[in-house]
Amino acid sequence: MFPLYSRRQILQKTGLGFGGLALAGLLDETGQLEAAVSRSEPSDLKPRSAHVPGRAKAIIQLFQNGGVSQMDVFDPKPELTKRDGQPHPGKVETFQLGNKNVLLKSPFRFHKRGECGMELGETIPHIGSIADDICLVRSMFTENNNHPFAINMMQTGKTFPGRPAMGSWICYALGSESRNLPGYIVLRDPAGYNTSGKMVWSNGWLPAIFQGTEFSSSGNAVHHLKTPPALSGRARSRSLRLLAELNEEHRRLHPRESELEARIQNFELAARMQLAAGDILDISKESKTTRDLYGLDNPTTAGYGLRCLMARRLVEAGVRFVQIFPPHKPSFQPWDHHGNLKGGMQTICSQVDQPSAALIKDLKQRGLLEETVVMWTGEFGRLPITEGSNGRDHNRHAFSLFLAGGGFRRGSVYGATDEFGYAAIENRVSVPDLHATILGQLGIDHTRLTYKHNGRLERLSDPEVTGARVIQPLLA
Repeated sequence: MFPLYSRRQILQKTGLGFGGLALAGLLDETGQLEAAVSRSEPSDLKPRSAHVPGRAKAIIQLFQNGGVSQMDVFDPKPELTKRDGQPHPGKVETFQLGNKNVLLKSPFRFHKRGECGMELGETIPHIGSIADDICLVRSMFTENNNHPFAINMMQTGKTFPGRPAMGSWICYALGSESRNLPGYIVLRDPAGYNTSGKMVWSNGWLPAIFQGTEFSSSGNAVHHLKTPPALSGRARSRSLRLLAELNEEHRRLHPRESELEARIQNFELAARMQLAAGDILDISKESKTTRDLYGLDNPTTAGYGLRCLMARRLVEAGVRFVQIFPPHKPSFQPWDHHGNLKGGMQTICSQVDQPSAALIKDLKQRGLLEETVVMWTGEFGRLPITEGSNGRDHNRHAFSLFLAGGGFRRGSVYGATDEFGYAAIENRVSVPDLHATILGQLGIDHTRLTYKHNGRLERLSDPEVTGARVIQPLLA
């Protein structure tokens, strides 16, 4: 049998090696030779030390895609109510046709909640019950008012696609504390994908081991993990042994090919997950009190509540980053209320309010909240003017989010918007600022978290371009 050669090997072995020299010269010009020869960046999920000791060990992101209307949930505007129906006195950037330059008051009342007196909308009473445990930021802004671009910004630090998600960056920096589970796990609604699909948890050009792994809250938690019934245990063992031998030989011949190494690690991880994942995600072990807390027996809250409970069990088991998506019905962008604002808000809030608060309460009573950051956010906000008769258009100039645990200041409100809630004007916080601050709570210096790609040191926060900085007043 003749040996099989790759194109690179043929260039190296024929023509006195001049083909290989030409290839090396080409790679050097494009900056890829240095990456191939001397790359020392992490390419596994082994636990790694942070730059400095961090307050937090894990992140749970409750992503509310669609654009949460800040003046209807988190940011009360008495002047907007007072001047309802009047023209907006300034210039407003719109996204869609059908907008009227007419101020639209919130259909909901606000109440002071907790000892801190935080004002929150009546549609989120359960989140209101944990007001003393959350850090509410009312002065967020972003760079684009179109869903895919704004989602990219929130997840990857840039509006364009193809970059690593924040969860991938964090696993690249710190690895995972769980040997038997991926470092970055995604829990979406089994009914379907939300805007942008799998691109939201892509590893980009980081090694594939750092991409998000989908777990399901319906049926088998891990896709394609169980052995097909037709394959006997003995046949499977022989197949795996042969695969391991072939992989090892290929790895010996191609020591610098990180893609193969990542794939081998993924297969080995999958084998360990067969033993561990079922036990970790077996919620039958949870008490009735816990089930009631998350609303698992209520059809309205059961789906989202199950994903929030799974997230708690996953970080308990050492997973570094868990990303939860909201219900897929009645819309794949459930917070996107261009019309029927009141009804749409009531529907989505009834689905996510109780489970969101339950997750924070559960983490707190188990002593996990101080080392876990819970991040509740959408991609942008909404406008104070009317779209159609009863909706709101996209707004990149202002939105609200909250953070809990991991050393963030409890029972606090940071920043402010103008009198109508259109633009952040006081203590403005950009998305890269948010990323830099969260990384800091994990002990990661955002200016030092780099990866060389196409000859450039890439970063999540990219401070040289964005001016990102850690927002110290958000921290306890």
